[in-house]
Amino acid sequence: MIIEAKKLSKWYGQVIGVNNLTFTIKPGVTGFLGPNGAGKTTLLRLLTGQLKPSKGTICINGEKIWNNHRIMKNIGYCPEQDAFWNYLTGWDFVFSTMRMHGFSTDEAKDRTKEVLDIVDMTEFESKRIGGYSKGMRQRIKLAQAIGHDPEILFLDEPLNGMDPIGRKKIIDLVKELGTKSKIVVVSSHVLHEVEEMTDTILLINHGRLLAEGNIYEIRHLIDTHPLQVTIKCDNVNVLTAKLMEYEDVLSVQFDRELNQVTVETNQPDEFHLRIPKIAMENKIKIHSLWSPDENLEAVFDYLVR
Repeated sequence: MIIEAKKLSKWYGQVIGVNNLTFTIKPGVTGFLGPNGAGKTTLLRLLTGQLKPSKGTICINGEKIWNNHRIMKNIGYCPEQDAFWNYLTGWDFVFSTMRMHGFSTDEAKDRTKEVLDIVDMTEFESKRIGGYSKGMRQRIKLAQAIGHDPEILFLDEPLNGMDPIGRKKIIDLVKELGTKSKIVVVSSHVLHEVEEMTDTILLINHGRLLAEGNIYEIRHLIDTHPLQVTIKCDNVNVLTAKLMEYEDVLSVQFDRELNQVTVETNQPDEFHLRIPKIAMENKIKIHSLWSPDENLEAVFDYLVR
């Protein structure tokens, strides 16, 4: 099983959703990583046959996806946006999708029972979807996506709205599915979520493919991004003076009233290791340390430039 995209583009009038993408996806878990609006959802809709490419091709095992119903039977899709009949119960929704996949009544019942248990929704199966929380809606969408045991699974921001325990269970499920010779594609704008599920990444922004491959290689690209760090502490003047001694510190701004300093560094790993040593040697008490610049949007803007 293999997915191949060649010079794939999709545009809406003057707006380009996906721009000249070429890549290959093999069995296992692959992460589509990019900020909101990067083109990930458009790409998933192309890969699931919901949109026709404006240019280029997408093939599964050499067969084009668009309007190929036979291939569609082997695909599971968990969309980011909800599209429920809110009057249905969780059981009715999943059971109906299983029947639409062609299973007999008894088979559909068995599969519905099995997948509701897998996503921890058995307790809420008789409750109407209109009363579900965001996390419950995510899990019921995932149930219908895996219920027919597809060979290829596309998950668009599957962890949105989930509590920490629910997220951990879904991450473990995704990793397990990836070991069963299935192709699992997970789209997310959260780097650490993708890192927990796979080390194979496609980095996407403004519809373009910025990087592809092992997450550690892409991590190296991201780690070259100049990082802003804000530190709230006692003796802010002393800390500022000490930090200015290092070449990797590009700029320093401090606020005496707030007792905080904001630093820009082009070697974030070394900078973070250095701070405790400076604090101990100079008896500086650090109250908090955070990075307002440590987000994917800033990283992607940097990589694009």
